[in-house]
Formats: sequence, C-alpha cells, structure tokens
Amino acid sequence: MGFNNPDLPWRELERRLSDRPRRPGPALPQGANGGDSPAWSAVRSAYVAPPGLQRRPATVPYAELHCHSNFSFLDGASGPEELAEEAARLGLEALALTDHDGFYGVVRFAEAAGAVGVPTVFGSELSLGLTRPQNGRPDPEGGHLLVLARDPQGYASLAAAISAAQLAGREKGKPVYDGIAWDEVHRDHWVVLTGCRKGSVPKALVEAGPAAARRELDALVATFGRDNVVVELWDQGDPLDSARNDALAELAVAAGL
Repeated sequence: MGFNNPDLPWRELERRLSDRPRRPGPALPQGANGGDSPAWSAVRSAYVAPPGLQRRPATVPYAELHCHSNFSFLDGASGPEELAEEAARLGLEALALTDHDGFYGVVRFAEAAGAVGVPTVFGSELSLGLTRPQNGRPDPEGGHLLVLARDPQGYASLAAAISAAQLAGREKGKPVYDGIAWDEVHRDHWVVLTGCRKGSVPKALVEAGPAAARRELDALVATFGRDNVVVELWDQGDPLDSARNDALAELAVAAGL
C-alpha cells in the first residue's frame, strides 16, 4: 500500500485478493443495514423513530448516567436506538451511553436520541488492570473507571485516551491505560463516577470497609478534582443495595461531593 494506489474501491480490492469471480449485486435482505451486520449494503439507512413514540414528562426528574448497549458484549442487551426510545418512553431527562472502552454505538445513539428528543451524554467505562484479553468473558477481570465527557473537548480527550490504551494493549479486548497521566488528560472536561461494584470506591467499601473506600475516593478527587467526581448509587434489587448506598451516600457527604 502506498500513496500511488489505483482508484480501486475496497470492495473490488477485497474481491480480487479473495480470488472470487465478479457477480452482480444481490438484492438486499429485509432489514440489512450494512453498518454492524454483514455488509449487505455499504450504507446504513437513516434512523426512523417508531410511529407514535412521544417523550412523556417525567414524574421525578432523573437522568441515567451509566448505561451499556449491546456493543458491550455480555453486559448490555439493547441496541443504542432501543435505549434512546426507552428513555423517551420513560421521560428521562437525559441518557448517557457508557460502553466499555469505546464509543462504538454513539453515532446510532445520537441519531436516535435526536429523533425522539432525548438529551445525550457520551462516556465510557474504562477497564483497568487487565492482564489478558477479555473478549467473550461474562465477568471480565480488572477494575472500572466510569468517565463522562462534559463537552466536545472532553469527548475528544477521552477518545484519545481510549485509542492510546487500545494501541498499548496490542491485542483486541486488552486496553492498557497504565501510561496515561489522568490528571493531565482530563483538564476539567470530564465527570468521573465512582462506578459499579468494580469501581475502586464501591469495591474497597465491600472488601475493606468505609475507611478504605474513603481513601479511594480521596485518590479520585486528588486526580480529577473535587468538582469532577460524583458518587454513584444504584439499586438493582439486591438485598444489600440499600446498605451499600447508605454507606456511599455518607462517604459523599463526608467528602463534600
């Protein structure tokens, strides 16, 4: 490959390299979109909202800031468009898409959310401390850092950090963030949540108690700044969720977050 390559479409180059005969283009199967399914078409069709879908007013103002799509394999179950549609039905104030170590679904998400009137937040859940690729593992190793972009500059710096980590890992499914200077990269354009059970603060709370969790929380504040760290609470029906949330809320108040 060089700068003097012929004006040859990728499809034709792939056909020649595969030694396949030229054939007329087949009719596209119903539902083929060409974006993430097999490449029946080179162009993904524009998003069209379901008929009659309206964003209803919320009884209690709420924005979901930690959500995975099916681009986070074995974690999220719904497509980005479906998430935007459900957010509209529920009347959410906003929805953040935070897939693992990438922005895979944000274009689909942004298009759908714009069509159904849902404000968007873009972020990612970063996988820290991986020792091997985690492709296809239902409960991957490592800790998590949940980052939301405040603005386009934050989005760009987060994308650059993820790209650098993916390149440093040298294997698909094994990003390495060890060489990233977080305090220099974020520059007050990120919001960092303490995250799920694999976040440093909740993990320390469960394994070692409130004092250890406070040390981890102080470390996040020291790295990202007091105005950029938010303590995350979640309730998924586990009997211990309320006790953990009470403890996290006390930590947030004590830390002035």
